[in-house]
Amino acid sequence: MDGIHLIICLLWACVNMCECEPAMFGEVSSPQYPQPYPPNFQQQWDLEVPQGYQIQLTFNHLDIESSPDCYYDSVSVVSDNKVLGKFCGQNSTDRLHPGDKPILAPRNRLQLVFLTDDSNHELHLGFTAFYQAVDIDECSSSSAENALCSQICLNTLGSYLCACHHGYMLRPDQLTCVLECGGGVRSESEGTISSPGFPDMSPPDLDCSYTISVQPGYTITLNFSQNFHIEQVYNQGQTCLFHWLQVSVPGKKPEKYCGGKSPGVLNTGAHFVQLEYHTDRYGQSQGWSLHYTTQRVQCPHPGIIGNGTVTPNFAQYLYRDYIHVRCMPGYKLMMGEKEIPSFKSICQSNGKWHLTLPECKIIDCGAPKLLLNGDFQFISGENNEYLSVIEYHCNEPYYRFKDTAKVTYRCAVDRKWTEANNNDIIPPCYPECGMNTEVSFGGRVFGGKQAIPGQIPWQLLHKKHTRGGASLISDYWALTAAHVVDGLENTTMIWLGGITKAQNQNPVIMEAEKIIIHPYYQRVSLQGHQTNYDNDIALIKMSARVPLGPNIRPVCLPNKTQESVMEGTMGTVSGFGGFEEGLTSEILRYGDIREYPSEQCVFGKMPVTDNMFCAGDDIEHIDSCQGDSGGPLFFPSLGYGTKEKPYEVRGIVSWGPVRCGEVSKAYYTKVQNYLGWIEETMANN
Repeated sequence: MDGIHLIICLLWACVNMCECEPAMFGEVSSPQYPQPYPPNFQQQWDLEVPQGYQIQLTFNHLDIESSPDCYYDSVSVVSDNKVLGKFCGQNSTDRLHPGDKPILAPRNRLQLVFLTDDSNHELHLGFTAFYQAVDIDECSSSSAENALCSQICLNTLGSYLCACHHGYMLRPDQLTCVLECGGGVRSESEGTISSPGFPDMSPPDLDCSYTISVQPGYTITLNFSQNFHIEQVYNQGQTCLFHWLQVSVPGKKPEKYCGGKSPGVLNTGAHFVQLEYHTDRYGQSQGWSLHYTTQRVQCPHPGIIGNGTVTPNFAQYLYRDYIHVRCMPGYKLMMGEKEIPSFKSICQSNGKWHLTLPECKIIDCGAPKLLLNGDFQFISGENNEYLSVIEYHCNEPYYRFKDTAKVTYRCAVDRKWTEANNNDIIPPCYPECGMNTEVSFGGRVFGGKQAIPGQIPWQLLHKKHTRGGASLISDYWALTAAHVVDGLENTTMIWLGGITKAQNQNPVIMEAEKIIIHPYYQRVSLQGHQTNYDNDIALIKMSARVPLGPNIRPVCLPNKTQESVMEGTMGTVSGFGGFEEGLTSEILRYGDIREYPSEQCVFGKMPVTDNMFCAGDDIEHIDSCQGDSGGPLFFPSLGYGTKEKPYEVRGIVSWGPVRCGEVSKAYYTKVQNYLGWIEETMANN
């Protein structure tokens, strides 16, 4: 049955062009076993085990008609066309009976051939046999006829391996050995290399190659031992012709060494070195030995930097060392034209710094801030550089600082212009108030009726709608009576300044941006006439800064701590109002008046409050009139001693008798009572 299976398998393999994997063992029986075999029969079995094994056959039972030389019936075992045995008989005592002794074929194949004649009278049963794969010991001297290893043979299951003695390596044919000479790459930071067999003589016909390759950033130093000998032959000026050791470094010409003098220490300066050792078939060289070490690549000293420091400060700088640069206070790091926040450079594997040193350039604070109504000048230094000093001053005599004449600022480390106390806020220039140019015209005593230019520079005039006046109290704000601007808050209101004549062709024209009437001012009318002038005060904010000059300057507000008006003290009232009955003045006029008790100033039923006071001059008959409303009543300041005194506006022309000059007195809004409201309103608007 097994034989039939084998034939079918072989036929299938032939048809399908595929190989059946040979079995490691199997069983073969004669036809009809264990029944008698048929007469006149012939059959062959081709038995095979895998390559690398021998096939071994053992008969479990054999019962074949016995005859001389097994002439009639027989079973033959054949290998490579050589008959290993021809068998017949019934038991092991028969001469041609195989018994239970295994039959070992020299290779992995054999054939069984079974032949019978035309009779089987005694009904012999035939045979049954077992075959198996037996490992071949290719390394034994009796086998491996064509696969001997040149040095060491190692038997394996189904095959064998070749190996080499120490100092030799297996060639690509996997059978023969050759002397190991270099080979591979040494990447350790240090090591030892020597010629084959050193210190014994080197074998002939060598071509050895040794490669040392370490990490970039390190250099290799070769330290040869003093025991050095390579055959040296001179021929026409050339040496190292037949035996030599060649040292090759990238970027340099290879150097050959021979003779009996050691090269000693070679600093290659590279991280890759190749050594080639050559001998021919003749001559003798004892060879060489070396120990190699590695060192980090050294970078040049980075140098020094002006107005800065380089850290750390080493005697030498090696691969992967870092340096930092810091500038002295007042200096900045600059790489070319670009400022950098910090600087760090690393020593590279090529022995160069990855960044060149920057520069430390002096810092600058930028252009100083402009001072409104003032200017600055350099006291020391230039180009806005560190430690430069500037001095601010206001445009005198029209503006001044509040508490000092001048302020100085220094360009500091934080790149700000700061004072000595590190304050970088520039104080504003305040308009110089209450000053006029009348002093150049013969003193401060007002003796005439008509004002000259610059004498009352805070006087403003409004001609459109009802004529009225106002007092300039800063370079943006003016003070007037509420009844002058009442109802005009949303109109375009034009004020004229810097004039003594109403028809002046070159006045300073000011447009009101805001008109703010005191919140407690109430207009109460009876048949179209106003009956209450309490809180008769208003502020006007101009749409643009008023250009101060000799003819237009603000008047001061009174000091909070002193009395607003002292009875008997002479003040001055001014305006473009009526000066004769029925006539309105086109010229700025003024007059000196004094305060009177309220009981001497009774005009009809108009209520009098503590927010107003009465003033005039019964003797000279000087008084304000229609058209003067909103204008100033001003006094010399009481706090300046004998020095030049600025003027303060303490009253605003408010109301009086219907006809001017009847009693030469009128009521004025008491400015002293409204200082808080004035300051708050100006600050919030």
